[in-house]
Amino acid sequence: MELLEKDLMSIQEVRLLLKKAKEAHKILATFNQEKIDRIVKAIAEASLQNAERLAKMANEETGFGIWQDKVVKNVFGSMGIYEAIKDQKTVGILREDKENKTMEIGIPVGIVAGIIPSTNPTSTIMYKTLISIKGGNCIVFSPHPGAKNCILETVKVVSEAAEAAGCPKGAISCITIPTLQATNELMKHPDTKLILATGGYAMVKAAYSSGTPAIGVGAGNGPAFIDKTANVKLAVKHIMDSKTFDNGTICASEQSVIVERCMEQAVREELIAQGGFFLNEEESKKLAGFILRANGTMNPQIVGKSVAQISKLAGLTGVPASARVLIAKESRVGDDAPYSREKLAPILAFFVEETIEDVIDKVVEILSFEGMGHTFSMHCNNDDLIKRFALRAPASRILVNTMGSLGGIGGSTNLFPALTLGCGAVGGSSSSNNIGPMDLINIKRVAFGIKELEDLRNNAANLLGDTKSSNNSPYCNVNTELVEEIVKRIMKQLI
Repeated sequence: MELLEKDLMSIQEVRLLLKKAKEAHKILATFNQEKIDRIVKAIAEASLQNAERLAKMANEETGFGIWQDKVVKNVFGSMGIYEAIKDQKTVGILREDKENKTMEIGIPVGIVAGIIPSTNPTSTIMYKTLISIKGGNCIVFSPHPGAKNCILETVKVVSEAAEAAGCPKGAISCITIPTLQATNELMKHPDTKLILATGGYAMVKAAYSSGTPAIGVGAGNGPAFIDKTANVKLAVKHIMDSKTFDNGTICASEQSVIVERCMEQAVREELIAQGGFFLNEEESKKLAGFILRANGTMNPQIVGKSVAQISKLAGLTGVPASARVLIAKESRVGDDAPYSREKLAPILAFFVEETIEDVIDKVVEILSFEGMGHTFSMHCNNDDLIKRFALRAPASRILVNTMGSLGGIGGSTNLFPALTLGCGAVGGSSSSNNIGPMDLINIKRVAFGIKELEDLRNNAANLLGDTKSSNNSPYCNVNTELVEEIVKRIMKQLI
């Protein structure tokens, strides 16, 4: 009975939040770019001022990651995003093309549903608030129950800053009684116009099945290839830095390392030198039993945990205190090969292939099994080989000579900075973009007439005349008078 009452209360709360957001949007939708930008700046500045406090809250509540790294993510999710979007035109007249006589006008989509994960809770709130308000939209958040307190506090920070800058009350809000029923109500409610879904496979699938337009993120399972032409020491540094950043909780972080046979020894030695610990066969089997749950999904007990914590959980007694990442030799890909799956923790698979073509095939095999459309990293100084991989790898982000985690989100690359990384149709997503404000608006187009019907008729006649004059034309034996008569009839029907 108590559970039923909680569910009913949470559904009613969603309806009230949406009602307030709808009223707020009537006001927000009238704001010009200057007013919107003033609010966006206030949100970013308040987020930055609270970056450390909120990072510590997230770390303490979830037990995931490293709070110092979460500070970096909060700074990225606030000022990093702001610097990228501050000069974008998103509302009103976006551009005028006087030569072609067209005009584009930005229109907010309305109310956005923001689904927030426990792995990057506070930074994702900052990011999704900024891109939503920048597009003139209201946003209602659905928090992960395991990160509810830090999420609610972050929403409090951004909403108060926004309101102080002139944003209507209710434009930014969050469910305080998180239940599955509340999230479903939020996603399916007719007042919700777009879903920004970040979370597990089931949540993203539910978003796309809701009947509401959605932008979701599929699983990340990015492999990293180290080529013969790479600076091996720097390549390994990038991978180790990326995989240990916030204990591997960013979905674009590397999940496996792939090398040719001729590079195996050099890369293995460098990984060990930089804190990689290669598991023996017995240790590898022990840890494999903790990577996945019985239902085949990632075990939340390993997510965002340190090597020491994971080793204790799995009963690994031989792992030195200096170890930064646990590495297991692997050759298989599939449900029965846990190391080939996404592991949001400092755990890597190590694949060795005979030739470059074998490496490409393995990259495709890994991503096709899990991670389609997400991210692939390679360390290489051969431009032709980079293009060869880029053409074959089924990933929306091909990262070269950089960290997977921070490169994919646009921290260490010039990709658009974002914490929602679209995987494209190949990965079951509606977009392959790093999602920003322009993905959260509709564009109305104004077009002036430039041709009359006579112009179109003359153009058709001229094209048909060209076929008459060409002896090499495939139409040279066609009854052109009959064709012209047919064209005239078709054009009359267009009047």
